[in-house]
Amino acid sequence: MAEDKEIKEHVDKDDKRLEQNNIEPKMSQVSKVVTTGLFGGIFWSFIAYIAFVLNFIEISPKLILQPIALGSWKNHTLGEFIGIILIGLISIGVAFVYYAVFKRFRSMWIGILYGAILWGIVFFILNPMFPDLKEIFELSRGTIVTSVCIYILYGLFVGYSISFDYNELTAADKSIK
Repeated sequence: MAEDKEIKEHVDKDDKRLEQNNIEPKMSQVSKVVTTGLFGGIFWSFIAYIAFVLNFIEISPKLILQPIALGSWKNHTLGEFIGIILIGLISIGVAFVYYAVFKRFRSMWIGILYGAILWGIVFFILNPMFPDLKEIFELSRGTIVTSVCIYILYGLFVGYSISFDYNELTAADKSIK
């Protein structure tokens, strides 16, 4: 009997040391929003870069560097990748705006609408900031359709990820109480 108890205590100690038995610390809601915004911005602007390389779209991620007076490197591949990183950083702020305003909505349509609104803001309101960006009516139909789709998918990704995390967290909090 005493021998069985010793073996059980030894096995319990081994179980606690196993990696699969360790509980990972949970990410805070803020860090999830930062991660979602950064990853979403980098991923979807990279998709936009691929669309640019494949001639589906006339504009590329380096467009974000145009208002800044930098060297000629911004017009080359290095400018594309720095533009992608910069869009990822700006996307963190965009994700926080979504978190502040729309986090409690469970519908994917809110994220789609958010992406469409972002497209409108960039192409109609912020257009004068970018000297290389043509007026919306001067862009090709393929550029308009592709860019709208990319923005909608970005909004869907950010919106649904943030709303899902928020609603899961609030549901878990309600079940604890």
